Amino acid sequence: MSFQLPGMRAHAAGCHPAPMLRCLIVDDSPRFLEAARGLLERQGVAVVGVASNSAEALQRAGELRPDVTLLDIDLGGESGLELARRLHGQTTGQAGRASAPVILISTHAEQDYAELIAASPAIGFLPKTTLSADAIRDLLADHGGPRP
Repeated sequence: MSFQLPGMRAHAAGCHPAPMLRCLIVDDSPRFLEAARGLLERQGVAVVGVASNSAEALQRAGELRPDVTLLDIDLGGESGLELARRLHGQTTGQAGRASAPVILISTHAEQDYAELIAASPAIGFLPKTTLSADAIRDLLADHGGPRP
């Protein structure tokens, strides 16, 4: 007799499912956080946490050790670009393990921030309107990261 929780997919014996991509989302809009979490989780990304400001983001990134952090450029009064630098410099205690790659997101067009994005430690940029699990995985793959 086998036991399966709702939402679990059965797989063949001896086969191990690919590890799920673990994501932290940082945005000051509760509506966007909820919508993005729902979208990404339906597409097979585990949203392990959300944050709405720099202090929360730094704390959650250290605690949760996500595979990738999605970070809004404009955190309502705080700079997502500055936070990207702080997250990039953060290590997670596991033998100095480097922080997760950061992908910047915004409702604004990439060209509005092109020079700032290029100068940041982020691995890329995604407009919020094109956010998807595949777009995240593609950016990670383009930069040598995992593509679960």
